[in-house]
Amino acid sequence: MENVNIGIDSVDREEIAQALKHLLADSYTLYLQTHNFHWNVTGPQFRELHLLFEEHYTELAVAVDDIAERIRTLGVSAPGTYKEFAELSAIEEVSDVPPAQEMVVILKASHEQVVRTCREALKKAQAGDDESSVALISDRMRIHEKTAWMLRAMLQAA
Repeated sequence: MENVNIGIDSVDREEIAQALKHLLADSYTLYLQTHNFHWNVTGPQFRELHLLFEEHYTELAVAVDDIAERIRTLGVSAPGTYKEFAELSAIEEVSDVPPAQEMVVILKASHEQVVRTCREALKKAQAGDDESSVALISDRMRIHEKTAWMLRAMLQAA
């Protein structure tokens, strides 16, 4: 860990960075999952879901960069390999191409997992008095809560 003097002690910076690494891994795994579903969705909702998934993975691409840069700001190296992400992520990989409706179910669950990961990271950032990480994590949590809600709404019977 680098010697960084931003008013957060090194132990807190390390704990916050570790929590952010989990958030980064979950976010990147969700990005890949969403991109995969964007490419492979079929069926009557193809156009709607294809465009929705593109909107989601585009937003996630920016998010993973923001999270990784926050880790670096804390003086810690950001993970950047599939192996590291697989070890750190709480999101299960999908090994096949599920039907469109199941894609929505999977993505809903993944967004909900990211919210839970955000909550854990938020506790560390608050305990370390790291307002910049608190703001980043809170923003991410709000986006994933809203996305999960919208995906749940899509799953409800008419």
